[in-house]
Amino acid sequence: MAPDEGAGETVLPPEVLAIEGDRDFGAYLSGACTGCHQTSGSQDGIPAIVGWPDEDFVIAMHAYKRKNRPHPVMQMMAGRLSDEEIAALAAYFGALE
Repeated sequence: MAPDEGAGETVLPPEVLAIEGDRDFGAYLSGACTGCHQTSGSQDGIPAIVGWPDEDFVIAMHAYKRKNRPHPVMQMMAGRLSDEEIAALAAYFGALE
């Protein structure tokens, strides 16, 4: 799924997009993501999430959280994350290549 799919329905306040994610905290949280997604960027049937611009990652996660993007597992996972946790994951995965 492209990072911006479902983004049209997901408008976030500027203060959410402005949150500076803590990369180390994102690395700590990433274990819940890497059970499915690979840090190598390999897709093997599950979309890669590394190297995305932070804003695209944040919008995509909020789209799942708001159920604007279809995928029950991602909706559940995103629904449990705070704005700061999403920003931290964006910073971590965005820094990987």
